[in-house]
Amino acid sequence: MRSAKPRYLRAILLCGVYLLGSIGIIASGGGGGGGSDSDWEPGLFLPAATFWARCANPRGGINPFTNLPFSDIQGSILDENNFLRSYSNDTYLWYDEIVDRDPALYSDPEVYFDLLKTNELTPSGRAKDRFHFTVPSDEWFQISQSGVAPGYGAAFVLLSSVPPREVVVAYTEPGSPATNPAVNLARGARILSIDGVDINDNTLAGIDILNEGLFPDATGETHMFEVLDQGAMVSRMVSMTSANITSDPVQNVTVLTTLSGRVGYLLFNDHIATAEQELIDAVNQLNTAPGILDLVLDLRYNGGGFLDIASELAYMIAGPVPTAGQPFETLQFNDKHPVTNPVTGQPLSPTPFHSTTQGFSTMAGQALPSLNLSRVYVLIGPGTCSASESIINSLRGVGVDVILFGSTTCGKPYGFYPTDNCGTTYFTIQFRGVNAMNFGDYTDGYSPQNTVSSPGEILPGCSVADDFENLLGDPAEARLAAALAYRDAPGSCPVPSGRADSSEPGRDARPGDGILFKTPWLQNRILRNPQ
Repeated sequence: MRSAKPRYLRAILLCGVYLLGSIGIIASGGGGGGGSDSDWEPGLFLPAATFWARCANPRGGINPFTNLPFSDIQGSILDENNFLRSYSNDTYLWYDEIVDRDPALYSDPEVYFDLLKTNELTPSGRAKDRFHFTVPSDEWFQISQSGVAPGYGAAFVLLSSVPPREVVVAYTEPGSPATNPAVNLARGARILSIDGVDINDNTLAGIDILNEGLFPDATGETHMFEVLDQGAMVSRMVSMTSANITSDPVQNVTVLTTLSGRVGYLLFNDHIATAEQELIDAVNQLNTAPGILDLVLDLRYNGGGFLDIASELAYMIAGPVPTAGQPFETLQFNDKHPVTNPVTGQPLSPTPFHSTTQGFSTMAGQALPSLNLSRVYVLIGPGTCSASESIINSLRGVGVDVILFGSTTCGKPYGFYPTDNCGTTYFTIQFRGVNAMNFGDYTDGYSPQNTVSSPGEILPGCSVADDFENLLGDPAEARLAAALAYRDAPGSCPVPSGRADSSEPGRDARPGDGILFKTPWLQNRILRNPQ
């Protein structure tokens, strides 16, 4: 029986190790499915369509993506597993590195799916595929379209996973329980205890309580937090009740007046559907007379989302001249599909720099505004992933100067089409992306010029630790301050600080940066699935 509890938000603070329970779906002893009755033949695969929507528990109702009834018909767990096996063999980027296992031996499709990936390592020793996960489809439908998910409206960052642990607030969502006047959480506030359990508790019972408090599974959960506000000497107790939180993906849009001219700043946190209209509004605001000379784009907490929105933003930064006739990103699928997209069935063609809206949260086909900038200053960190990295890579591909401030990005030039089947949405790596110069080899991330120890692809800029003492958008905040100073004196940097490599589950964050808790789908490059 499948767990109803979402795994993708569960973080485990156990024995000083940070893990994401969403990705680590446990398969023990083959899932207890009993003997095989699948007529399984290793290496022989029927078309995935043979098994699609044949469900052990068919759904009724309307698919919110298509506005048509779900296609589910009565089937079995074996049908669901066979779909995953055939679909992975057809579309997975590294399909020839999957160990073919009998699908009848697994009673949980999510357990079986977790095995349908490569076990190979990168040259640096990291897992080659760190991006394989599932989300319950109803949650995927909700959060991908509206950014709504249970929570408090506070984004938590784990600065240290070993005692003394540090869990701090990175940012908050307007109008959420976290910003209620009785709570009033702000960036830099530290969590000291939850429901009476100290944040450094390493017992299993204590860890469960910490997880339940930090990551509520549903709305209406009330938990008591002891917090130490930034700059305070004495902690305080606050009670928060979880609610459906609507993410505000674009925040703190402002124009900063400096000695050398006006500079725009915007914080962009998620490539979700609602970001489309908000980004348009932000660019229009920055374009108001007398306009700006440069832009600081804050992507430090933006793990990704819809690739088309990344393309729209890149166009709005660069404008029509450098992007004309140029690909934003060209997708490369596995060697079975050199000319045809295996998901859409359409001939392969590059994703363009979108000059018009794509219909995520505003009417499709409307002309996009543009800033027409030849350079952009980007604030980054280990949470800058996938679609956000694609903005960096694709702007570079058309000659826009990209200057980085922060620490090395996560290194994820891959993406997928979310695939719903029988109530679960599956995310399996299906393509890599390259820019107009055919470059996409940044698997160790992008790094500022003076990064020390294990840098990724080097670009101009400065290594600067995340600064939780100042608010995002404050010119005194360390990364923004470094960008403004570099703009006035090109090449000038403070003493290097912050992480030199990307955060990932199981690796402790160094002081100054941290691991931001987000759903895995918001740490990826996603294309809309026409199903």
